[in-house]
Amino acid sequence: MRSRLACPVALIAAALVAPAVLSAPTHVGAEKCKPCHMPEYETWMKEPHAGALISAKAADDYSPACLRCHATAASEALPGVQCEACHGAGSEYKTMSIMKDKPKAIAAGLIEPTEKVCVRCHNKRSPTFKEFNWAEMSKKVHDKKKKA
Repeated sequence: MRSRLACPVALIAAALVAPAVLSAPTHVGAEKCKPCHMPEYETWMKEPHAGALISAKAADDYSPACLRCHATAASEALPGVQCEACHGAGSEYKTMSIMKDKPKAIAAGLIEPTEKVCVRCHNKRSPTFKEFNWAEMSKKVHDKKKKA
């Protein structure tokens, strides 16, 4: 009798716990990054990435497929190419205790962008593609001042 009951109880417990363990990180939005990364946020607000959705919607050939590159997580709720479009969904690494420990932040999903990250959008599939020089362009993305 005991073994017959143990198996269903274990399966129910696993079904309840598994979604929490296996759930993917979620996007929190640039406003959550802003308090700790003000220089980067202010520079981002002035560059084309911040207005990417606005510029896409103004184009004659705009379609929902454009959201893939012009809105974070392809969602109009996260307009533009926000922090997490390049650095990964931040729900698991956004806290100060994790962000102050870079290996811990990376383990929690923080991405340090490389050329591979950028060319997901900056490529020949884009109707407005121009030559893309990652080494040059990566220096222009946002202000990389060190905090005092």
